[in-house]
Amino acid sequence: MRKTILTIIPILIIAATFFSGCADTKSHTRGVYMLLDTSGTYARELKKAQNIINYLLAILQPGDSLAVARIDSGSFSEKDIVAKVTFDKRPSVANSQKRIFAERIDKFVKTVKSSPYTDISGGLLQAIEFLNESGANQKTVLIFSDMEEDLVKGHVRDFQLQMDGFKVVALNVTKLRGDIVDPREYLKRIDKWRQRVESGGGQWRVINDLDHLNAILGH
Repeated sequence: MRKTILTIIPILIIAATFFSGCADTKSHTRGVYMLLDTSGTYARELKKAQNIINYLLAILQPGDSLAVARIDSGSFSEKDIVAKVTFDKRPSVANSQKRIFAERIDKFVKTVKSSPYTDISGGLLQAIEFLNESGANQKTVLIFSDMEEDLVKGHVRDFQLQMDGFKVVALNVTKLRGDIVDPREYLKRIDKWRQRVESGGGQWRVINDLDHLNAILGH
């Protein structure tokens, strides 16, 4: 009997090595990058955005990444990132990171100044760069904005967005005064961004009812 057991053990070791070598090593972490419009009335809407961020902090897990950045005159810049983090694998450390992140967002919301321009395209470029570098398998960009881009004279944003594997969700898309007069303007603006995201290989979605936040990350 002892001889039989000794014979089986090496076989089990070889089998375990084989199956571990065939294991799924693909990352299953999530990366979320949230862009905050700080122009005009949106600077006063940031409390709603803060609630969304608190929701994200509650559901994201160790190993996941989160960044929040403002949309302003030239958003393709690290200086516009308000807070960013990849949560530690140790839950206690991750919880501490979440608390610090929430404090930074709270300070930003209380002190933010309105921006005269909205470089949404530059913000998307920065989001793509961050999420690609994070190594996350599931990459989501949230845009809290009316989706009306207003660029500084001379800034060029007419380019293809490389968004293969990305999900882009427009949140709380407030209707502008002109949209009330002619709703086609609102639909045209939303469709322009949909086409731009989808032509780059990404997925596009609009969520105006913030009670549906659970749909953002498939929860």
